[in-house]
Order: sequence, then structure tokens, then C-alpha cells
Amino acid sequence: MTEKKASPFNDLIFNVIVPSVVLMKLSGDEYLGSVGALVVALAFPVVLGGYELIKYKKFNFISLLGFISVLLTGGIGLLQLDPKWLAVKEALIPGLIGVGVFASTFTKYPVVSKMLFNDTVLNLPLINEKLNEFGRKGDFERRLLTSNYLFAGTFAFSSAMNYVLAKMIVTSPSGTQAFNEELGRLTLVSYPAIAIPSMLMMMGIFFYMWRQIRQMTQLETAEILKAEQ
Repeated sequence: MTEKKASPFNDLIFNVIVPSVVLMKLSGDEYLGSVGALVVALAFPVVLGGYELIKYKKFNFISLLGFISVLLTGGIGLLQLDPKWLAVKEALIPGLIGVGVFASTFTKYPVVSKMLFNDTVLNLPLINEKLNEFGRKGDFERRLLTSNYLFAGTFAFSSAMNYVLAKMIVTSPSGTQAFNEELGRLTLVSYPAIAIPSMLMMMGIFFYMWRQIRQMTQLETAEILKAEQ
């Protein structure tokens, strides 16, 4: 049975579009006010995260960091801290993930290996048999480590871009209508400027590893993929 997963469309709507619109359009005193708009905007990703946790019964490290990020954003706005802390926060979350991915390179279970080279999708017994048969096991392990470094690099890119965009866009004092509007613009801009390039880089890494499997094992796609039970 196919495992149900959260909808990327819902993530885009409730984590990006709706919060951005609320912050940019409803932060005036005639609407929700700066504090009310910030609370309402941040409620959407929190509620979505809680709903998906209950529905899919999954909660991982990435989800936890996302939840912490929302709380930190709210804290910066509600406590009216210097907006420079928003830039630090924006860089910190992907930076921590990148450090975790990089550190996994020195363990038995690199993140890329767990994500890509696993028995839920691939026919690992046959792949390993062919790698050993052609004497390419060591070469393949080195390719996996290279891919893990590249994967960590995507988070380094995201961290740096988050910091730069936050410093450029959010310049008004926190707790003000202008701060909320800039935060909304930052949320909107971050998706095409950071999320999409990062996703494309990750897809490139996975395609690279797929080609390595094909070339080193001389297996066809149907043989590499695990047959449906």
C-alpha cells in the first residue's frame, strides 16, 4: 500500500502564500494590527504542522526545526527585538540542518544514503551483488560521500541566501506594520529565490547518484527499482 504523504500544495498555500498575504495586507491598525497579523500569520504553519502530525503520525527533525523557526519568528516580532536577529534566525535553521548532513558523512549512515540508497525503493540485494561482482563497491561508496557533501552544500546555500535576503528586505523595527509587511515579502521572495534553486540542486544530486548506480551495476531501471509487492 502506498504511504500517504503531506501535500506540497498545502505547504505552499499555508506556509508561504496565506501568511505572506496576512502580513502584507492585514497588519494595519484598521485590520488586525501588527501583533494580531503576526500571530494569525504564524498560526497557519503551526496549525498545518499539527494537523499533519495527527493525520500522518510522523514527526521528524526537520519538522521540529520548522516549528522552532516559526516560534522564533513570533518571538522576535512580539518581543520587538532588533531585526538583525531575524536574519540570524533565517540562516540558523538551514545551517543546522546542513551541519547535521555534513556530520552524517562521518557515520555509517550518511543522510543521502538513507534517503536514496534504501530498500523501500531500490532492489538493494541485486545492486550490491552487481557492485561487488564488478568491483565497484568502493567507488560507489565514495560517490555517496561526495553526494552527501553536495547535499550539505545545498543547505549552506540556503543559509547564506536566507541571511542576505533577510538583511536586505527586513529593515524596519520589529513589532511594527512595516516589519510585518517586509516579513511577508521575505516569505514570498524566499520561495522562488531559495527553495526552488535548492530543490533543483537536490534533484541534480539524486540524478547523479541514479546515473552512478546505472553505470556501475549495468542494471536497467526495472531491475534497480524494487518490485511492488
